Amino acid sequence: MEEIMFSLNSVWLVLGALLVILMQGGFILLEAGSTRMKNAGHIAGKTVFTFGLASIVFWAVGYGFIFGGNSNFFIGLSDFFYSGEQADGMPYSTAAFFLFQLAFAGISLTIAFGGFAERAKLSAYLVFAILFSVIVYPVVAHWIWGGGWLAEHGKQDFAGSTVVHLTGAMAAFAATILLKPRIGKFNKNGTSNNIFGHNQVYTALGVIVLWVGWFGFNGGSTFVVDDGFFGFVALNTNLAAGAGAVAALIISWMVLGKSDIPTILNGALAGLVAITASCAFVETWAAVLIGFVAGILVFYSVKFFDRLKVDDPIYALSVHGAAGVWGTLSTGLFATPELATVGKPGLFYGGGFSQLGVQAMGVSVSALYAFVVSFALLYAMKKVMKGLRVSEEEEIIGLDVSEHGNYGYPEAFITNEEKNRIAN
Repeated sequence: MEEIMFSLNSVWLVLGALLVILMQGGFILLEAGSTRMKNAGHIAGKTVFTFGLASIVFWAVGYGFIFGGNSNFFIGLSDFFYSGEQADGMPYSTAAFFLFQLAFAGISLTIAFGGFAERAKLSAYLVFAILFSVIVYPVVAHWIWGGGWLAEHGKQDFAGSTVVHLTGAMAAFAATILLKPRIGKFNKNGTSNNIFGHNQVYTALGVIVLWVGWFGFNGGSTFVVDDGFFGFVALNTNLAAGAGAVAALIISWMVLGKSDIPTILNGALAGLVAITASCAFVETWAAVLIGFVAGILVFYSVKFFDRLKVDDPIYALSVHGAAGVWGTLSTGLFATPELATVGKPGLFYGGGFSQLGVQAMGVSVSALYAFVVSFALLYAMKKVMKGLRVSEEEEIIGLDVSEHGNYGYPEAFITNEEKNRIAN
């Protein structure tokens, strides 16, 4: 029986990893659909390549920095160039666990790249992919998931509202500041212009792919199947996503007079991000409330960053940052005594302000670290590489041509004369 459960748990972890890796496809559709077609091929290609690069870095040092032994205040110091050997006493394959954690590291990096969209050099993506995967993500992950100092305080973050989403969002925030807004985003008088994405169907399809992938993200984080608890986690995940979409529809209709499609899509994602920290710690009614609040929060967060003149093309700061903060804090409010296997019950369940304080401390320190280190790395890159951003001419032409020499949508850009030449 023990061997059977080992096999089932290992299959579950690999399935969860595959679902999370599939989310990269969701991000391609989401980011490409939310931006202009002249950059679509670039967005797709850099997402695939940087995930591959992040995978190699995670194998070499990232996994060891997070989960390695002989750890210090910041990182672990063993298991580099991971061999795949089975650890004694584990109820699942440690190689499957490695693959699952690798997929999470790749998602955080992809979120960070949301702040680069439509204006960064390809070389900036490549260099930062390595630096983020070595210096930024593993440190926060070790603090919370690798037995670090926040884990010792009982920080609750079941599947990564802080570790994955907030960390990526803070790196995106640093990038948006240093790269500055896209051409035409803001007027001289301070008002902003909508730079519409070229394909709302792609964006919506991307959200659905991410929604499905999230069952691996959150459900897979149970690691085992023998008690069936992953079903409860999946239920909370879906309820929060639905509540986020409904709340975003309502608030956009009330404020704008129309139900705004991008806001609805962002609301669903915000609900998913928010429940990621608390999906295993709260009751179903709380999951609905957490998602609903996230759907409203993301609407006003987008407007807030727009007033700050921060150009965030795929709303990473609001969807993954603001919702990630709320989701992490929510466990300090709604975690129940029965479900709080990590830390203490929340404020509304007799736990007082203790767990809420731990959650607030974890969010603050993690966000500050991810932002400051990412900003420092990108600033140094900007100096050494003589800029992170393509030229004005290259940005106007589009990154498909300027960075790769071809079109993501050749039919839309190639002239009739060129089409005839190719045909003949």
